[in-house]
Amino acid sequence: MKQTPGGVEIGRRVTVRVPATSANLGPGFDTLGLALSVYDELSVTALPEGELVIEAEGEGADDVPRDASHLVVRAIAYAFEAVGRRMPGLHLRAVNVIPHGRGLGSSGAAVVSGLLAAKGLLEGDVELGPDTLLRLATEIEGHPDNVAPALFGGLTIAWVDQFGPQHKKLLVHRGVSPLVFVPGFTMSTTVARSLQPDHVTREDAVFNVSRSALLIAALTQSPELLLAATEDKLHQSYRAAAMPETDRLVQALRAAGYAAVVSGAGPSVLVLADGPGQRLTAAEVAASVVDTPWTPLMLAVDFKGGTVRVHAEDATD
Repeated sequence: MKQTPGGVEIGRRVTVRVPATSANLGPGFDTLGLALSVYDELSVTALPEGELVIEAEGEGADDVPRDASHLVVRAIAYAFEAVGRRMPGLHLRAVNVIPHGRGLGSSGAAVVSGLLAAKGLLEGDVELGPDTLLRLATEIEGHPDNVAPALFGGLTIAWVDQFGPQHKKLLVHRGVSPLVFVPGFTMSTTVARSLQPDHVTREDAVFNVSRSALLIAALTQSPELLLAATEDKLHQSYRAAAMPETDRLVQALRAAGYAAVVSGAGPSVLVLADGPGQRLTAAEVAASVVDTPWTPLMLAVDFKGGTVRVHAEDATD
């Protein structure tokens, strides 16, 4: 069976499936993340070294690059370089469903997709374990709050210590029913981050510490506490001027009693409803109080995270 100089069988195919994510969840800035049941799918086949074919359909298909600057390709290359192996040529086919630039972790999903594809291509030679995948994903993405739930599913607490990025996965109470409102406009994560102050008051810091702790209890045990638990004073108010439609929707939903937050850096809005019934009424409230078109997505929490499957039978002599 023919191999590339890096030792990967030519024709080996891997398929990857990675969920969307929502980070922060209100008070858990750069720490909390939730995997959601919207998925990007990727198929990667090893070609002779130096060859690259990229096909894309779905979200952002007309805008993504078709060369080595493609984020998935960059992530695959990063993984191969990290373990000292030469990357094979690639035939990449991406079916993108996660909205781009909407605060649902599309870039994190692309990074995780590439790393999982590399894991499958390297299987039998080098093992990329969970800790290594999280470390590499964090190095590429810059922070672990989106890539942790994309990798592992569920609700994740992510942090970085002297040993690198770490995570704890928690199971979400079955009564929690996510609802996402996706607008037609986008928001740059870099711009959103630039709007936050470098320092906050002690009172605001204590406020968010208390709400973040409460949010863990609400998501895992007591969904009736979600409205109070999703209050935030660290980032959402500072970004409001750049996303007035998002802020109006969040404030209207919260005034009506729904646990609405900015999803990631925005501009999508996440509602953590206490049961399917509350989710339905939240959608009705949103439709009646906003003047901007939003696409409601009634989702579930993804508990599995990113998956990879190796199709060794596709390899050819």
